[in-house]
Amino acid sequence: MTNERRVLIHPDKASLAGSVAARFITKTIDLLEDRDAVNVVLTGGSVGTAVLAAINASPARDSVDWNRVSFWWGDERFVARDDPDRNELQAREALLDHIDVPASQVHPFPSTDEVADIDEAAAVYALELLEAGDGSDYPKFDITFLGVGPDGHIASLFPGQDAVRVTDATVVAVRESPKPPPQRLSLTLPVIRSSDRIWLVLAGSDKASALGLALAGASTDEVPVAGAEGRRRTVFFVDKDAASEVPEYLITPTYY
Repeated sequence: MTNERRVLIHPDKASLAGSVAARFITKTIDLLEDRDAVNVVLTGGSVGTAVLAAINASPARDSVDWNRVSFWWGDERFVARDDPDRNELQAREALLDHIDVPASQVHPFPSTDEVADIDEAAAVYALELLEAGDGSDYPKFDITFLGVGPDGHIASLFPGQDAVRVTDATVVAVRESPKPPPQRLSLTLPVIRSSDRIWLVLAGSDKASALGLALAGASTDEVPVAGAEGRRRTVFFVDKDAASEVPEYLITPTYY
């Protein structure tokens, strides 16, 4: 099956979050008709969290058999478990604490409360991925959500940093993030690209340049989002402001 990048444009952030939420519920139900379990990788940020809140608010939320869904994270701030900056905390408040997903199927990165340092945290999460991999270094990811920074970063893979080039590990420790906090944990690009579907969700005019460069074929080292490509589908869900530099031929109303 070929993988084509497509862009779905929405008028504003609220309609963007609602549309992605509806598509996620529908796709997850469809996937569970064909398999026993689904693995989803979550992202943080205001738009990513808004999507989770929209899933929670949907009347169709409980149509999903959450007992068969496992949640992972693409990246995390290496802070205390109860730090408001933590992606896990935001996801729990927006969705995970409101659905019947078993605790054993929620896989957050270790926090500063739980391990000695960031290297141990990376090793612990790599082992957790391996144990869920059924013969692979990581599980089969069905949907991976990604946000995109104004600089084009995805997860905690930032332009020009060594982390974006790592191919011999599943998890990388980031010590000098240009965005606070400086210490972060991230899945590496090969793991992200292993997902069947990558759904990038972004809003705002400050994202337009990065999106335009990624779709125009910029280098992954300079614009990490350019390297975001799922095995089956790669979809950019964007609002009107973020789409100002998207080539017209990539814009489609079709759901991928």
